[in-house]
Amino acid sequence: MACLRNMFKFKLTIAYDGTHYAGWQVQKIGLGVQQRVEEALGKLFPGAPRLHSSSRTDTGVHALGMVAHVEIPRTAFRMPMAKLPLALNAHLPDDIRIMAARRCRADFHARFQAKGKQYRYFVWNHFAMNPLLHGRAWHVPRRLEVPVMRAAARLLVGRHDFKSFAASRNYPVESTVRTLRRCDLTRRGPLLTFIIEGDGFLYRMCRGIVGTLVQAGQGMYTAAEVKGMLEERDRRIAGMSAPAQGLVLWKVFY
Repeated sequence: MACLRNMFKFKLTIAYDGTHYAGWQVQKIGLGVQQRVEEALGKLFPGAPRLHSSSRTDTGVHALGMVAHVEIPRTAFRMPMAKLPLALNAHLPDDIRIMAARRCRADFHARFQAKGKQYRYFVWNHFAMNPLLHGRAWHVPRRLEVPVMRAAARLLVGRHDFKSFAASRNYPVESTVRTLRRCDLTRRGPLLTFIIEGDGFLYRMCRGIVGTLVQAGQGMYTAAEVKGMLEERDRRIAGMSAPAQGLVLWKVFY
């Protein structure tokens, strides 16, 4: 307990453009966003504090609301609380920003106390790609039947085994059952926004869902066939994985 009393714990909300990073985590090969934030912390506080994040993102995936926590010795923290994001951002590249920082309880854990996450995926559905969305949306020039996509998306809401939509990792996963609370599709002109919210996500699960829904919009699958993919529990029978650049970790719920 004495050790805990000697530390301040902070909850950080982090946004980043993942284009030039090999995902969130510190990497043996390639540069992770976590490494850059830890380097910035190390310039302000001794001992190179370690970040603990709410989740991971893959190479090229973006975030608006990544949450992480960090512990800093009380004796080392000598600035007003409001100055912490500014001080960290001064040591970060332009494509990573601390959006908020606040003190939290000593028992807070960014990953284990997360109740859910919301991802958003952006598709530009027009024959010509919007250059202002380059690297931030998937260009799909072919006409899409939005009503079919919405019907299929609604069938994925609820508690299901999403193994058919997730990529395999090099280690076993205890369960591939997850609960989606929301799987919506909005359209504003050529811009489609998929909003996927749930209690947790498998590796590349969101991208598998979006890729499959887009192919349903192209007439490759019916809504009923997309629903049937859940029962098969086989990645080979579902649709493609959408590319990384359209995906954003939007928010983490506590």
